[in-house]
Amino acid sequence: QVQLVESGGGLVQAGGSLRLSCAASGRTFSSSAMGWFRQAPGKEREFVAGINWSAGRTVYADSVKGRFTISRDNAKNTVYLQMNSLKPEDTAVYYCAADRATGWGVYKLPNDYDYWGQGTQVTVSS
Repeated sequence: QVQLVESGGGLVQAGGSLRLSCAASGRTFSSSAMGWFRQAPGKEREFVAGINWSAGRTVYADSVKGRFTISRDNAKNTVYLQMNSLKPEDTAVYYCAADRATGWGVYKLPNDYDYWGQGTQVTVSS
């Protein structure tokens, strides 16, 4: 059974930092794209960052460029999201996602991902 488990969320003041982790189990994703999405109350789930299998390609939402960094450790089957200079508008539940297929792509659409974690809450106070 494939599982993605996020951790690292919490409450932080504006301007602070958090590092989210997503540990996968049940199969290896070392040859697959992975990504982070978020969903704020009353809003649709939105793309945050994506990374291809080799970590040679990354893509970010405009709202987080220059502040967030996605990375991965294939030996640990884990993807990370370093979030700096956090703003109140970053408050959301953050979800990790993984693609079932192998390949060089990096994706921004939820439908491109097959596996999802349960989410971790990030709250940024002003």
